[in-house]
Amino acid sequence: MKEGKAVLKSKMKCIGLVGLVLSAFSLFLHFLLARFTEHGFSDYQSSITIFSWRPIFETSDLSRTSSLYRRLWGPVGQLESMHPLANPRGYYAGPSAQTNGFIFVRIQGGFHEIRSSICDVVAVSRFLNATLVVPEIQQTTSKKGISSQFKSFAYLYNEEIFMAALAKDVNIVKTLPKSLKSARRNKEIPVFRVPYAASPYYYLHNVLPILIKHSVVELVVSDGGCLQAILPPHLEEYQSLRCRVAFHALKFRQDVQDLATKILHRLRAPGRPFIAFDPGMTRDALAYHGCSELFQDVHAELIQHRRAWMRKRGIIKGQLSINSAKQRLKGSCPLTPEEVGILLRAYGYSWDTVIYVSGGEVFGGQRTLIPLHGMFENVVDRTSLSTSWELSGIYGREANLDENYPRAPPAQVETKFDAWKNSGPRPRPLPPPPARPKTYNIEGWWGWVAESDNEPESTVVELRTNAHKLLWEAIDYTVAVEADVFIPGFDRDGKGHPNFASLVMGHRLYQSAASKTYRPNRKEVVRLLDEIRGHIYHANHSWLTSVRRHLRSSLIDGLIEASNKSKSSSFLSHPVPECSCLRPDSSETSSNVSTPAHPQVHAALRVAHRCPAWMDGEKDLSSKERDNEEDIDENDPVSSRLFFQHTGSHDVGGEDITLKEESQFEDQEEDSD
Repeated sequence: MKEGKAVLKSKMKCIGLVGLVLSAFSLFLHFLLARFTEHGFSDYQSSITIFSWRPIFETSDLSRTSSLYRRLWGPVGQLESMHPLANPRGYYAGPSAQTNGFIFVRIQGGFHEIRSSICDVVAVSRFLNATLVVPEIQQTTSKKGISSQFKSFAYLYNEEIFMAALAKDVNIVKTLPKSLKSARRNKEIPVFRVPYAASPYYYLHNVLPILIKHSVVELVVSDGGCLQAILPPHLEEYQSLRCRVAFHALKFRQDVQDLATKILHRLRAPGRPFIAFDPGMTRDALAYHGCSELFQDVHAELIQHRRAWMRKRGIIKGQLSINSAKQRLKGSCPLTPEEVGILLRAYGYSWDTVIYVSGGEVFGGQRTLIPLHGMFENVVDRTSLSTSWELSGIYGREANLDENYPRAPPAQVETKFDAWKNSGPRPRPLPPPPARPKTYNIEGWWGWVAESDNEPESTVVELRTNAHKLLWEAIDYTVAVEADVFIPGFDRDGKGHPNFASLVMGHRLYQSAASKTYRPNRKEVVRLLDEIRGHIYHANHSWLTSVRRHLRSSLIDGLIEASNKSKSSSFLSHPVPECSCLRPDSSETSSNVSTPAHPQVHAALRVAHRCPAWMDGEKDLSSKERDNEEDIDENDPVSSRLFFQHTGSHDVGGEDITLKEESQFEDQEEDSD
């Protein structure tokens, strides 16, 4: 009997042990799948959703046929006749087989500077009848810590598509011939540090003779553009070439593009339209434009320290101390996320609107975005719509870094502390403070201000992060271009040139001119916000009407203003009229076919070129629908009520809250009268 019980216990132990082994094996297998299976598992991953974003919406959805929906999300009727056209408009010969030599280019800078510079160097190569070597992006492979599996250009863009798309425009090769490679290594080829926005005649008179003599020149482009934005009329085809480069040839690396597409699908999965918002609040931009007083404490010090660094290098010629309040009143400072949130709520976007924050890191960190999160429930970015292994997968096989932060205090500090411990009887002075590590995050929201005027050298970690930012902004760029609505907080970078948001607005203007892209006048917005600074979340009816009128007019007026201001600094921020054409409504009679709707707007934008016949078959809104859209009432009481609505108003008792808020709105309107 006892032997039977012992055997039974032994069998039970064996079964339990087998179960534990199988469980451990199952867990191990799942970890392997999560770690090494990228494509198949990521599709499964999207169905179970392990992201930080959990969308919260009202139970009732806004009807897509309602006037409010058309005002918030519908296309801009006055621009629907404009369509993209980057094809040559006249005789256009292919690239000559016999060229004047090779142009090797090194491009320095951030995402928007690299993108603008690539378009310029392609146009310059065509202009000089030269063979272009695929440009080298210095932000990446020339720095330590980046995966060696990518060549410089291929770290961000698809090299094969780039070469194939421009085969009829420019001769492009991947590398220099061996003889010229060795000459470059020995620094025997001429180098030009190209000035910003150089004229075509600079290349014709300075670069071309040296190119013909040596068969190769090296161009160093560091300011985000090496060719002037507005070219003479006889060089109009070079503007179309820039559009072909920017909007057709420059495709992101395949895995980066795939991740951006996944994020777009996850954004659109709830079936709601979304807004892309680019704050544009980088440390360099704030320092250049003198906006340090938008922040407090160490943030203002970091900005001022950067401004001093810029002055020392001649980037800024103004005074070190500048009145940020005056700069803000002039519209020279970025709109804060809180101010943009107030504008959107005042215009009629409800608390459950999806807002995607793009454009890289925001100076001031997540605390700067807290007011925006307070006004909108569904504020997301790439990190909340992707997993850590999806992001790390696009970095490639990077080596582990040995740097540890913070570093240990110097040895002499420990000696002093030991001496203090062993010194005489108490009481005694306090021990010496530990040495603060000289770490410094250039774009972050914390750090010790260096004790000298020189910025600390970038660490390997920071160099790697700067390279990763190119990939992050590539994802954000794709999402922002495809967004239903886009609004920028700022449109200038740390050198006074058009920034990431400007390129997004230019791409949207080219790809779909009628998509809603707000271009608020910051000077006017600051004036409106200062009117109700004391009761900013309880605005009256007339103020709401003023905000709605301004945002609505910014869709057209801001675009016309950009044609006069932004285009002179960056062609890609406003590729009109050179890369656009007009196609009249399909409902118009044949007698009026040559006169598209809204001629005043098209005349202001100087768009007059008729689209080719093959584009006439595409679907278009009728003029009647456009007219209805333009007649939408700015004083819609439903959208007025949305400005006061908050999370929880859709719960039980929400109707009473809404009625109370509506009566409060009426009282405020009477007071304002």
